[in-house]
Amino acid sequence: MIKKKPTLEKLTPSFGSSILVKQHLKQADRLNAFWHFHPELELVYVNKGQGKTHIGNHLSYFNNSQLILIGANLPHNGFSDRLTANGTETIIQFKSDFLGEDFLNVPEMANIVALFERAKKGIRFQIDTKKKIGLKIEKLLEHDGLKRVIKFLEILNYLAKTDDYTLLNADGFAFEAEAQESAKIGSVFKYIRDNFQNHIALDEIADIVSMTVPAFCRYFKKATSKTFTQVVNEYRVVHATKLLSEESDMSIADVCFECGFNNFSHFNKVFNDITGKSASSYRKEIKLMIQ
Repeated sequence: MIKKKPTLEKLTPSFGSSILVKQHLKQADRLNAFWHFHPELELVYVNKGQGKTHIGNHLSYFNNSQLILIGANLPHNGFSDRLTANGTETIIQFKSDFLGEDFLNVPEMANIVALFERAKKGIRFQIDTKKKIGLKIEKLLEHDGLKRVIKFLEILNYLAKTDDYTLLNADGFAFEAEAQESAKIGSVFKYIRDNFQNHIALDEIADIVSMTVPAFCRYFKKATSKTFTQVVNEYRVVHATKLLSEESDMSIADVCFECGFNNFSHFNKVFNDITGKSASSYRKEIKLMIQ
């Protein structure tokens, strides 16, 4: 089996700029929806959209807006499955030393340096911060040169001081990718994404990375802090939350089997373990939010 080379994304800011700012207006760029990493940090603001959030070993589905900061070399996927009416996805990519290494050492940058360190686990900012900072991120496109840098530093300063956030990999998992390991775990995640709706045997997935089953289980647990079954079930539940969030008449039993579960009671237990609520409660809450 031919293994793919490590997916290291190389980013190039526009001429005369130390940070890269780009925006998707109509359809999210599906080319970025793959397991990849880069030395730049990435600040992502989606004002209206739906999609999966897969950063490190964190996996979830969102059905509204989100503001996320991804640390340097932290593996992640593209975000938006689709942008809703008037939806935009604005992305800022930058190196921690975009103003020079010496600048990071000045006392006034201490909070921002700490923010960059937290970002190694992935940070999701909550509603108040999204409302205050989201528009400022979008307005960066209206500025260039020094004014853009000053406005961006103001954003970073606010994010560095707020406690209105959640660490996405708060269980001690901080994964800075190395090329060889990123390729291996990336091929495993790709296989899960492509096949989670079907039964995946351990010998089948172990063969993907040319390992014995016991060796693969040890490797996967060390790399993700979770068992292979846990991760597959998370993919299935995340897909279930997406189906339950959509305005359709699909029954919860149909959702169960569509997501790869072959036992309804097991689906209910796993869904509750991961989300903290039953599938029916989840659907009711989503409908109330939409109304």
